[in-house]
Parts: sequence; structure tokens; C-alpha cells
Amino acid sequence: MKNQLITSRMVACLDTTDQIYKDGYLVIEDDRIVEIGYQKDLPKNRKYDSEVNLGNRLVMPGLINAHTHTPMTLFRGHVEGHTLFSLEGWYNTIRVLEFDMTPDMLPSAVSVSCAEMIRTGTTCFVDQYFWMDQIVPSVRESGMRAVLAYGIVELGKEEARNRELAAAAAFLESLKDDHLLTGWAGPHAFFVDNSITAMELEKELVEKYNAGFHTHFGTGQEENDHCRKAYGHSALTQLNEMGFLEYPIIAAHSITIPIADLHLLEGKPFTVAAAPSSGMRNAAGVAPLVELLEAGVNVALGTDNVTNNNSYDMFKELSLAGKLMALLHKDAAALPTRAILDMATLGGARAIGKEDEIGSLEVGKKADLISLDLDEIGWAPMGGQDVYTAIVYSITGQHVRDVMVDGKWLFRNDDWLTVNYQQACAELEIKHSELAAKIKK
Repeated sequence: MKNQLITSRMVACLDTTDQIYKDGYLVIEDDRIVEIGYQKDLPKNRKYDSEVNLGNRLVMPGLINAHTHTPMTLFRGHVEGHTLFSLEGWYNTIRVLEFDMTPDMLPSAVSVSCAEMIRTGTTCFVDQYFWMDQIVPSVRESGMRAVLAYGIVELGKEEARNRELAAAAAFLESLKDDHLLTGWAGPHAFFVDNSITAMELEKELVEKYNAGFHTHFGTGQEENDHCRKAYGHSALTQLNEMGFLEYPIIAAHSITIPIADLHLLEGKPFTVAAAPSSGMRNAAGVAPLVELLEAGVNVALGTDNVTNNNSYDMFKELSLAGKLMALLHKDAAALPTRAILDMATLGGARAIGKEDEIGSLEVGKKADLISLDLDEIGWAPMGGQDVYTAIVYSITGQHVRDVMVDGKWLFRNDDWLTVNYQQACAELEIKHSELAAKIKK
């Protein structure tokens, strides 16, 4: 086993005790944290396989992006002025582009997405898309941790259903023993473009592979309207009656989730993945974060795709979540900064069932961490704002200087170590030109 000593000006653990070490250190043994403490308490004669002094930086857990679509960087900027939060809007902007897209266009887009997430402090992400055989290699190369959900759209058609479910099953089988990557099922939207028949078969897949669901939910009233007409109650009530709430579900957006139904989620492995930037850019709104937390529902944060977000910077999502809740509730203290930070760390870890492994810096947990430059703008005066307020409202992902996942550096002193970002961007430009040429025909 190899160990490394990391020292820095500050270590913010973001654990349940909110431990902060000024002039702190961590000892990493292979892929796990084995010690955290104050530098003054370090034994003077102990030897390490490697020592890294980060200097005037703040070390914290890596952020978890709980909802995105990495291949859709290919479409960045293509849907300006349109909403993707309705079936019609999504189908007529994105789906029509996907009909002209070819599998070889995905890898460079995924590499660019991974590089941008790494650069801005994300160490783990939850994806949903198809053609996973083109996505997995790029994610593996990046060294990131990820939960990849095979995106299923069948629109009630038997041929499409059989094809998509077979592909999803093969994908889940392929990731059974992967160290960093986990496979889930990704019905694009329950009741909207995934029929009841498909949903029941997807449930069998999730049970067989001990997986979860990553889906879009409550982006408008489409699923609620369908379920009220067909069953006489809301989509959430119907999911409960079908037994879906017993399985892990990441419900992206959940803007129109009925407040009156939140009691159904008590004690359930259900997570709302809020994406504030996306909700605003799509003119749709934002999830009722305050009410969700009061009801005991787990909440995580994500960026959604970057076609019209247009950024992977999770620090922006932190800031917007707090500001939007303050505005909507007319209460500056509606959502505490510490609660917002939890959404992007332990909240994301709980969403994927990995809260015992990642989401905070604690002895025994995986070494997934980032460092922020304390010499950059936004921190001063440190005696005025607490560190959580600074992280949420004063800085951005551009403050990130180092990123580690599973005990390995992916980004060090402003330099990618696993992804060639410039090469990936150049390849993406070529693939985008090919797509643009196909669209014009």
C-alpha cells in the first residue's frame, strides 16, 4: 500500500460535525483517507511515499453533479430561445438533432464534459443517455466517478421498447464489477415517453442489477395530467401505487412535484436533483427546495445538459439555489448556506447510495477531494464571512486548483492529468461540423 500526505491552509470536511482544520492535513492510503487532523499534531519523523503541500488552499470534498447528459455538449447553443422542459420542445429541438447524430460524435463531447466538470471541482456525476458504449471509455479515461443511466425512450412502441430494454440490460451487465462506474436505468420521463409496460420491465431490470432510476420528473404538468386522467391522481401517487418508490430514484428537476404528496416520500430512497440554471434558462421554474427539505426529502444539485445551461460549474448552481429560494420565499434566510452545500456533496452521495463512501472528508471514506485557491478573489475578509458562505456565494469553479478521485490526481496546479482538453475540443469541433452538415441536407 502507498500513502501520501497532503497539507493545506484549511481542510473543510463537510461531515456531520462540520469539522474544519486550519493548517490541516490528510493521509491517503491508496484510495482512502486514513487520517485527518492538524499539521501541528503530525509525528515529526514519519515517512510517506509522497508529500504534497498545497499551500494557501482550502481542501474540501469533490462536488457531485446529480443530473447531466455529457454527450449533449455537442448541441451547446443549439436551442437558445427554446424550452426543453416539454415533450414538444424537447422533441423538436434535441430529439431531431439526435436523429442525425452518429455514435462516433459522442466520445469527444463526453471528454469535453468530463474535463469541464473536473476543472470546476466535480468529482462524481450522474448521467443519462443512450449509446453508452461510446460514453463509458471517455469517462473511464477521465478517472471520474460516475453513475451512468442508460436513457430509454420508447413512446409506447413495442419495437422501440424491446430494443431499448435489451440495450439497457446489456449495459447494466457490462458495469457489474466496475470500480468507479455504476450502471442505472434511465427512463427519460415516466408516463410521458415511457409507458406503463416499459416501466414495469424497467423495474425488473433495476431489481435484477441492484440499480436505480435516473429520470426527468415534474418539468411541467404532462405526467400529472396523464395520471390524473388515467388513474385519478398525481404521477407521484401512481409511482407509489406501482411500488416504484421502494427503489432508488433520482427525479431530475421536480419543479411541479405536488407539495401535498411529499409525505409519500418519507423514508423512501427518492432524491430530487434540482438544476437551478436549467430551470431558469428553460423558463420552467425551480424545485420547491425549502418544502422538500422540510418534508425530509433528499435533495441534490445538478447542471443538466449544457445545450442551454450552458455551464458545468456546480458552484454557480450552489449560488443560484440559495438566491432563488430567498427570492421566491421573500426570505433572505430561506435556505441556509450549509444546507445548500450539503446538496452538492452528501446529498448527491445519498442520491446514489454512496454516502458511506463519498460526499465528505472522513477517515475510511474514498479520497475524492478538491482544493480551492485562497489567494484568489472573493474570500476576504475571512473574519467577516464564514467559509460556507464564501464557497456558496463568493467563488466559482475557476478557484479550483487540484482535483483527486479515488486517491489519484486528475487535475493538479491548473493542469489536467487524465484528459487532453484542447485535443478533445478540437475533435468536438470536427464532429459538430459533421452534424451541422447533416442537418442542412
